[in-house]
Amino acid sequence: MEREKIFLLALKLIEGVGDMNAKNLLSYCGSGEAVFNAGKAKLLKIPGIGAAIADNIMHNKSLILERAREEWEFIQKNNIQLTFITENAYPDKLKQCIDAPFLLFYKGNVPLASMRRNVAVVGTRNASDYGREVCQKIVADLQKYQVNIISGLAYGIDHAAHAEAVKQQMPTIGVVAHGLDTIYPAQHKSLASKMQQNGGVLSEFYSKTQADRENFPKRNRIIAGLADAVLVVETAKKGGSIITAHLAFSYNRDVLAVPGRVGDARSEGCNWLIKKNVAALVESAEDIAALMLWTENIDAKPSVNVQQKQLFLELNPVETKIIAVLQDSAEKQLHIDVLSVHCALPQSEISANLLQLELKSALKVLPGSMVKLLS
Repeated sequence: MEREKIFLLALKLIEGVGDMNAKNLLSYCGSGEAVFNAGKAKLLKIPGIGAAIADNIMHNKSLILERAREEWEFIQKNNIQLTFITENAYPDKLKQCIDAPFLLFYKGNVPLASMRRNVAVVGTRNASDYGREVCQKIVADLQKYQVNIISGLAYGIDHAAHAEAVKQQMPTIGVVAHGLDTIYPAQHKSLASKMQQNGGVLSEFYSKTQADRENFPKRNRIIAGLADAVLVVETAKKGGSIITAHLAFSYNRDVLAVPGRVGDARSEGCNWLIKKNVAALVESAEDIAALMLWTENIDAKPSVNVQQKQLFLELNPVETKIIAVLQDSAEKQLHIDVLSVHCALPQSEISANLLQLELKSALKVLPGSMVKLLS
């Protein structure tokens, strides 16, 4: 097992190999060790693997494996958990993303694969007092819904979210843009240490990797991919929080935003996300729980009242077809375009019936034209 993990660690140390190529190499060769024992002709048949990468594997094998062994020793010495996308310990939500990291380094005590009800909280590093207070209030009130808080361990809104989660004894995960041999910013070392008692710090980056600018968008995709919902508290119209919101939107995650004052630069991004129907407007934890159909008991299912059950007896043929298709979908939700295809009906007819079904409390149309069944 240790030997194979070192070979798997080595895959992303090959120059020119990213997450997708690492997945392809493993898929076609069957194991990490088999990749390094494969001939050039076999490697060249693998999608994405050209002559330069094949030559690098063939000629630099010893150096690559030596660096992988160093990383393995660092992992063992510092009690870091290493998980690959092929393993059960890898978070299911993130695994569903096409650009999911090939591997994750994690230092914490909450199993990543067991986390349910994940809310990512993002926002500006230059948060106002109002923004921090709203963030803290929402996080604190989410405690009764047994929510895990995910953020980026940066200044401002990130810090407020993590710190409040620690205060409320809620699990919280900080996703960082550097190796786990350091914490950036250094002022958050104490907070990161507390987080590891009920949550942890997560990264896809090897040790000795600095928090370079290009690493932050990669970090943001992990935050978005881990989450059930991404909450934007305060942000300008451009920046990392907007990137995270759009990534979450592309992953069919719920995007939520706290509205702010017109003309306030720190609220411009939130208001824009709401205006463009990328994000749902929320003002409280209760708003989030209602949108996500969460009860205070994590194992309880949303109740269906007698009136709603009776309404299902009054559905027209198209409404019945829409409900049936949504019930057959894995997550009880589909994009309106996909719903139209499955129902074999024009989108105009689907849209007209969706409005009636919303009035009957049978479903909800979410931001991004996602349609979610309510029972």
